[in-house]
Amino acid sequence: MEKNKGNISIHTENIFPIIKKWLYSDKDIFIRELISNGCDAISKLKRLVTLGEANIDENQKYKVLVTVNKENGTLKFTDNGIGMTEEEVKKYITQVAFSGAEDFINKYKDRIDDDKDIIGHFGLGFYSAFMVAKRVQIDTLSYLNGSEAVTWVCDGGTEYEIYPSEDRKERGTTITLYVDDDSKEFLEIYKVREIIEKYCSFLPTEIYLEEEGKEEKEEDKKPLNDTTPLWMKSPKDCTDEEYKDFYKKVFLDFNDPLFWIHLNVDYPFNLKGILYFPKLKHELEATEGQVKLYNNQVFVADNIKEVIPDFLLLLKGTIDCPDLPLNVSRSFLQKDKDVMKISKHIVKKVADKLIGLYKNERENFNGFWKDIQIFIKYGCLRDESFYEKIKDIIVFRKLNGEYITLKEYLEENKEKHENKVFYVTDEKQQSQYIKMFKEANLDALVLDCSLDNHFISFLESKEAGVTFARIDSDISETLKGDETEELKDLNEKIENLFKEVASNDVKEIKVESLKNSETPAMILVSEQSRRMAEMSKMFGGMDMPNMFSEERTLVINNNNPIIKKLTNVSLEDKERINLICNYILDLALLSNKELTSQEMDSFIDRSNKLLKLVIDL
Repeated sequence: MEKNKGNISIHTENIFPIIKKWLYSDKDIFIRELISNGCDAISKLKRLVTLGEANIDENQKYKVLVTVNKENGTLKFTDNGIGMTEEEVKKYITQVAFSGAEDFINKYKDRIDDDKDIIGHFGLGFYSAFMVAKRVQIDTLSYLNGSEAVTWVCDGGTEYEIYPSEDRKERGTTITLYVDDDSKEFLEIYKVREIIEKYCSFLPTEIYLEEEGKEEKEEDKKPLNDTTPLWMKSPKDCTDEEYKDFYKKVFLDFNDPLFWIHLNVDYPFNLKGILYFPKLKHELEATEGQVKLYNNQVFVADNIKEVIPDFLLLLKGTIDCPDLPLNVSRSFLQKDKDVMKISKHIVKKVADKLIGLYKNERENFNGFWKDIQIFIKYGCLRDESFYEKIKDIIVFRKLNGEYITLKEYLEENKEKHENKVFYVTDEKQQSQYIKMFKEANLDALVLDCSLDNHFISFLESKEAGVTFARIDSDISETLKGDETEELKDLNEKIENLFKEVASNDVKEIKVESLKNSETPAMILVSEQSRRMAEMSKMFGGMDMPNMFSEERTLVINNNNPIIKKLTNVSLEDKERINLICNYILDLALLSNKELTSQEMDSFIDRSNKLLKLVIDL
């Protein structure tokens, strides 16, 4: 067989069903596409005026008008842009995927510095109209002197009609959609308004919406969009109040943001935007971030992870990048190495902002920490390069409320417990341990963020030799007192007394001499077992049994007066001894964790019995 060459053919009768069903991910996108086309037509005309190619009144007000006529079942999109001649209609409309925008850019490429304000690229946006329309009509008049208005009509097949237009008298284009019966929701004025506000809130041309035949007051005729969004301005020209107002308007949040980052990059790619750090009422709000992605001021989607790393999606903001390699529907990103560069640049800018705050506004940075710590810690866990950038500005709150870095904590405590970091997760629940630590002139860090269990494991893997221990997991040597021979002799007797009452909650019993003589006993929880139990609970879910349980040690303080006296009680009074030992165990458990309902019942019952003993005395 000889080698032959040929051309791939497209069966045009099948192209419209494909466009209608598969080209766009969301049906309502047709409104975005047709309005974008109108904005492009106006942008082209403005360029021609600038180049001296079109003689148009420069003070003329440009706009795109969307008109709903529910009674007639039509939706119109009208612009006063460049318009089209009959030849151009045949060229741009009847040739599927022939981009008028690209053709315009190529025609004037030697005289145009950039094409950032031209939205269209694929020549397919117009055909999105057929997703909802059984018939589409174009009436257009070119800006060129002597041009005749043209009407083009198509019923969604491969045939069309084109003839002189009797309706179009002014320069520009009107696209009329005769809406299908299964798409009547797009004839509701509130629905169209909602879609325009979603996709077109920041398009560069004013957009108006009206109901045909309905009179509107002049003061009600306001554009639905902001043609100059704040991110398009230079940061030096924006005030704090403008940033706050923009945040509240876009994200419907009545609270002021903590701070923001204004991105303004021209090289090696075009990127503008504002990222806000919201003030959280509670940690769960951190999962409700929203970063809106725009392409030439056209909304694309929320929270695109290819551009915005998932840990930055805890924030709220807008990103506009004309250089994004979008697919033909402008709904998803194509895989591209430049996307990774953009993503890394955004991460770098966020890190730079945090470092600048730490160095120049340390007091404010510390004040923000409670709200931003979950974002920073999650970022470190998800992106090690982010951790490497900001590791020296991660702060922790001490027991006295001051903020300190890990390096500073280790330096302050190296003589007391070198490379060991004590921490607290619940200041109220662990108050007994905190009291003992303070009396011994020891300090601990408060780690009460939901991510801290993972974060400290991450830090241990990154900081050589450093280990974290919760305040109830270990007795520092500083907490221990001197043990005399007399106390040593009591240890075995004390241990035996408590062995008889120890519950399943206690794996081991130890007798120690503590400086704090007021505490009869305390519970220690193995750091490793507790972390494993928490991980098991988190990943196993509520309905699954935990594979790991916390290992608890009961430490009896032989320096406590009650414990000393307990050893002198007659062994024949066993019921009384057991009651007191059980009660001491209850108190130790109570200071370490919340009692279960059954444990609480037992504790109250023993309390009542002890009160009765006191009264009987």
